[in-house]
Amino acid sequence: MKIEPLDLSGLKTYSLHDRFSKVTVDHFGHPVKERSTLRSFMESLPDQLLGHDFPELIRRLAKSHRAGRPVLMGMGAHVIKVGLNPVIIDLMERSIITGLAMNGACIIHDAEIAMAGSTSEEVGDVLGDGAFGAARETGEILNSAIASGATKNIGMGQAVGEYLLAQSFPYNEKSLLATAAKLGIPVTIHVAMGTDIIHIHPSANGADIGKTSHHDFRLFCSEIAELQGGAYLNVGSAVLLPEVFLKALTLVRNLGHKVDNFTTANFDFIKHYRTLTNVVNRPTATGGRGYNILGHHELMIPLLAASLLDELESSS
Repeated sequence: MKIEPLDLSGLKTYSLHDRFSKVTVDHFGHPVKERSTLRSFMESLPDQLLGHDFPELIRRLAKSHRAGRPVLMGMGAHVIKVGLNPVIIDLMERSIITGLAMNGACIIHDAEIAMAGSTSEEVGDVLGDGAFGAARETGEILNSAIASGATKNIGMGQAVGEYLLAQSFPYNEKSLLATAAKLGIPVTIHVAMGTDIIHIHPSANGADIGKTSHHDFRLFCSEIAELQGGAYLNVGSAVLLPEVFLKALTLVRNLGHKVDNFTTANFDFIKHYRTLTNVVNRPTATGGRGYNILGHHELMIPLLAASLLDELESSS
């Protein structure tokens, strides 16, 4: 069968000037000038996609802070490993971040920073002979802190933070947990058994780990119950903390707490189903706004902090 090219002469057309267009020159960005300030840089962004969403997120976070509402950060250990503790500590000291939620790996890297000023072994070099995760001090100190927390009926985050302070480790000022304990900021640790190197140490006690982590889940739920008008940032946790956040949110709503208008944002390298669903979209379906910010943490989180401080200063 022979096929002829389609005759296009009958196409119905309309004027470009009568059509709605999603992009106009009014949305275009502007060149960054020499000796540009952060504010002028933000104002130079095109009013499209993240160029629109990121400044809007900053304004919403500033509004929550000025209104005295909570700004919570859930995080994975990669945030610590790329050197962001000082940035987060500064926001904690300014009472901008009002609570931290961490997975179990965070306490390992944060405590190693406090103890030795270094962390993150090269797994490929030590996995072959079974040495991965076998650092003596890490297992002994953290499992001891967790056992102490279970005895005192406190959460894992508080227990580890107070233990680090009590030991006066040389780099405590770089530790999120030690700083939070000093400032009285709640840190909740949400553990999946078997995912963390301290679980392979003989000093690990499953009952203590479960008791202190479940205490922290309930504490986290209390924070989520007060999230109306506030914000929750998920940074570098693709599965665990998005699941914890969604369960906490449904629990507090079930108990009658009004949490239906707040801001969420997810920061990660790539787009994940669970973060997009459990952090950005579903929780804010009844009100508020969710944002998905893709990019390297070591660039995006300092930019977030600097932009937020600039916004707060300009509006004060």
